[in-house]
Amino acid sequence: MNLTVTVNQKQLLDVLLNVGLIRPVFIWGAPGIGKSAIVQEFASSLGLECVSLLGSQLAPEDIIGVPQIQDGFSRFCPPRTIARSEPYVLFLDELNACSTEVQKAFYSLIHERRVGEYCLPEGSIVVGAGNRAQDNAITRPMSSALVNRMFHVELTASPRLWLEWAAQNGIHPYIYDYISSRPDHLWARPPKSEEPFSTPRSWHMLSDAIRSYGPDIGEEALRVLAAGSLSPQHATQFMAYIRQVRSQYALDKILSGEQPWPAGPEERDVLYFLAQSLRARLVKELPPERSRLSGDSRALVLQAKDRLTELADLSLEIARMAVTPEDGRELPDWFVVELFRDLPRLADKRNG
Repeated sequence: MNLTVTVNQKQLLDVLLNVGLIRPVFIWGAPGIGKSAIVQEFASSLGLECVSLLGSQLAPEDIIGVPQIQDGFSRFCPPRTIARSEPYVLFLDELNACSTEVQKAFYSLIHERRVGEYCLPEGSIVVGAGNRAQDNAITRPMSSALVNRMFHVELTASPRLWLEWAAQNGIHPYIYDYISSRPDHLWARPPKSEEPFSTPRSWHMLSDAIRSYGPDIGEEALRVLAAGSLSPQHATQFMAYIRQVRSQYALDKILSGEQPWPAGPEERDVLYFLAQSLRARLVKELPPERSRLSGDSRALVLQAKDRLTELADLSLEIARMAVTPEDGRELPDWFVVELFRDLPRLADKRNG
């Protein structure tokens, strides 16, 4: 499924509250970005129970039921999971992981809210969800007949909305503060190899694991937990952040000149993380055109140029990394041009 428009968590909830009441909705999205949680929240907001069926584990008889003979006639008896007397939200998770036969069994349930002679109670809602083929998850092609029976929407992870949720749901401060400084690390594309990768779900798992260890968790235990739940690059950067926090380095203090860059060989990973954090801040706060600079961003430009000059003295490699595009996120052209134009003057000023 290739949709040209995507939605965040809040927009998806609005779609479900408006479209989902009258038509079945199918939610596409990468693993671990919160599809199931939003459907649960949607059902709760309506005061309805959410009944989940996992498509990858279903057989056709799990939907249409098994035949029984009554008064000389065969009659299919739908399973108790589906056949209920009160309205509810039927969540068909991993619907596009079903076999072709199971997909066919869903046709009438999705389109007519009916299974054989049984009809879902008035007010019941059907929602489907599934991963995308490019996510290396278990998927099967959906038949055109099934695709055409549902309204389709694609969910993407929003760091801002996730942080709002995290602040209200006890996410560990290490996690909250790290994603606040590196929102681009909330989600990573699933790898083709079998290894952990970063998603809102995996950050939540890491938060729970850190809390389970308690406040005295050591660096080695943190390293094991991060490596077991995050993308390798993110795990390395998260550990550098932890060392930065525990060593009391702060990017704001470095930018203002109150604190120097960490210079020791044993602090190289902290230096690398701080340089990446500086780049992330510049990408976030500097406008595409210099004419749109505010007073605060003008001050940031001056501070950043001075600090990048100092960084180049410590490590030219890390300084270059700090101005190199990452994941398509680039510094404004005008800033890069000014930086390289001013570097000799700034270096002379520093050395003089």
